[in-house]
Amino acid sequence: MKRLPFNPGLITPPQTKAQAHSKQPLSVSELTAQIKRAITTALPSTIHVIGQISNFKRHSSGHLYFTLKDDACELSCVMWRSDAARLKFEPKDGLEAVATGHIEVFERAGRYQLYARKLLPEGLGELELAFRQLYQKLSQEGLFEQARKKPLPRFPKRIAIITSPTGAAISDIIRTLHRRFPCVHILMYPVRVQGDTASKEISAAIRRVNTNATQLGGVDLMIVGRGGGSTEDLWAFNEEIIARAIYASRIPIISAIGHEVDISIADLVADVRAATPTAAAELAVPVLHEIIEDLSMHEARLIRSIRQITTLATSRLRGLENLHCLREPLDFVYQREQYLDELGHRQFQRLAQKLRTLRMRVEKYDPIIQRINPHATLRDRENRLQHASQRLDWTISKLSQHQDRRLSQLTHQLRQQALDLKLTHSHNHVMQLRTMLKSNVRNYMTSLGDHITKQQQLLNALCHKRILRRGYSITRIKKGKQLLRSVKQIKDGQRMMTELEDGEIESQVVNLSQLELFE
Repeated sequence: MKRLPFNPGLITPPQTKAQAHSKQPLSVSELTAQIKRAITTALPSTIHVIGQISNFKRHSSGHLYFTLKDDACELSCVMWRSDAARLKFEPKDGLEAVATGHIEVFERAGRYQLYARKLLPEGLGELELAFRQLYQKLSQEGLFEQARKKPLPRFPKRIAIITSPTGAAISDIIRTLHRRFPCVHILMYPVRVQGDTASKEISAAIRRVNTNATQLGGVDLMIVGRGGGSTEDLWAFNEEIIARAIYASRIPIISAIGHEVDISIADLVADVRAATPTAAAELAVPVLHEIIEDLSMHEARLIRSIRQITTLATSRLRGLENLHCLREPLDFVYQREQYLDELGHRQFQRLAQKLRTLRMRVEKYDPIIQRINPHATLRDRENRLQHASQRLDWTISKLSQHQDRRLSQLTHQLRQQALDLKLTHSHNHVMQLRTMLKSNVRNYMTSLGDHITKQQQLLNALCHKRILRRGYSITRIKKGKQLLRSVKQIKDGQRMMTELEDGEIESQVVNLSQLELFE
């Protein structure tokens, strides 16, 4: 006989006592409750699960819903709002993380899921990942740009210090400020610098100092910081709320957080970063005695310059005093007066010389003029002019008569030409008017023909012949051709004419009361 292969499904396991005594079916709720008790009993209360985050969602209630998965399986996870608020970083899809919590069954949906109390990134530390995420976000928004940072005042009058009142940082800052610049006024604003509420207190203090700066007498500078510590101790200064408050501050801010190797988000956003609180105080104010020494040096240099300028001006003034023009100023006026007198005398001599020369020329030409006898010459020239004038008048008269005759001839010719031109123009105008009249008459006849056609069509539409074609007729009394409109118009024996479409017929009224025929 051939042996069959082994099949575990054919083996019936032995029934337990509970199964042997209970044959009733379970409801879905009962079965789910038994599964929940079995899982709760079989698994430890705290489980650590590593996987890749996917389907991450932050609900409006603050709860986190996501899935942890590996190459083969997926696990639904939930983190309540109270636990999610303690996360330092922002979970994202694709991030490898370790979730710590417990497994329970979500009875309403009939599925098991991990209720996570903690969530840590795998590979990077939680704080390091949170720092990188916030750095990338704020960098994209431009909070770290150097162009928007405010310069520090050179001589601040009032400085607000936001730090812990019990730490070493405040002592170092105050001691350094008093040592370097004792005339500065210090305002202390005590806050917590570590813990869950530290970031909120520090950001609120920064906003309050900006708001109340006028009431405080004017604040020129703020120092925000604390002494050294671990990464966890300094973490408050890596919160986004402090970065936003520093960025929005109208007052310049120096950050002094931890030691030189400690770099926080607040350091990157602040206008100036100091390595230590002591260094912040040194950056905030100058050294007073150095300023006094510098002023003294400038004062001495200024005094030397003034003395040199005064000495030079004195020597120039003394040189001017020795000038002759300044010692005897009227000498110049007297010299000018003498020069004017000399010019007047020379001019008078030249004029007298010229008069003598002219007189000599007149005396020389006088005998010649007497011999020429200009009066007789003038009379002869006058007679010649009169004769020439008479001849000119006669010539002008002859030319005028000739020109008058010529003008008359030209006038007659011009009038004849103007008349011919006017006739030609009138003829052309008449031809244009004739053409326009023909065109207007043609248009009017066309328009009148169209109007007549339309009226004829309308008349044909209203003609009684069209009505007769539809089966109607028109009846008139033969005598008088009166149109028959009512039976009251006719009598028995009266003759009538009925017009149809294709002719007329004559009829006679035989019985006016036709109803009697149907009784």
